[in-house]
Amino acid sequence: MSDVPPIYRDAAFTRHTYLVIDFEALTPAGRPAVPVEVAVLALTGDGLAQAWSFASLVAPPAEVPVTAADVRMTGITATMLATAAGPERVMAELDRRLTAPPYRLVAHHAPTEAGLIAHQRPHCPVLAGVPLLDTVRLARALYPELPSHRLDDLIRYLRIEPPGRRHRAMPDVQVTAQVFAHLVAEGGRTGHWRTLFDLDRVGGQAPKRLASPGGVQAGLF
Repeated sequence: MSDVPPIYRDAAFTRHTYLVIDFEALTPAGRPAVPVEVAVLALTGDGLAQAWSFASLVAPPAEVPVTAADVRMTGITATMLATAAGPERVMAELDRRLTAPPYRLVAHHAPTEAGLIAHQRPHCPVLAGVPLLDTVRLARALYPELPSHRLDDLIRYLRIEPPGRRHRAMPDVQVTAQVFAHLVAEGGRTGHWRTLFDLDRVGGQAPKRLASPGGVQAGLF
């Protein structure tokens, strides 16, 4: 047991389920990003074993086109999205999975995912209230010597086998989960964090709150 990082013996850490999440999105001018794919991999706090997964394409609004640049980035075409359900169904289905709290969301550059979730809050109020952990911030704390902490750079540095298809939601979630597990264990062994409180202090982010039409931030709880 001596080689087990202390964080794996922290009751708060082991009590949580960690939802590694990623969106692929369109970025139309003059409006918030629009999700076209979402994936989640749920990891137990007891060893970060996989508990369940969820993945779905998401139909964008009719007035938001899929551009050639979007297709080059993700491989997701308008034809693929033509039969997809809208966010009101997809995000609600994901929200219904969240029946055994407490949770933490995990994302690489969490502000991006936090913003997308906040704009979908009417469809996923439970998900929208979950705090986040940012693997970028955790990696910066653990590896300050690296010039970049982009996901591709961390994959190479940690010698993780790259996914077959980057910039699709589930492959990116799967590799982010590997990065997260490595950061948690390595940071625990080197004393960067011993508890979930430490992880929150270094890489935590509160759920994003959107401004109401009157300019007051809307609460998420």
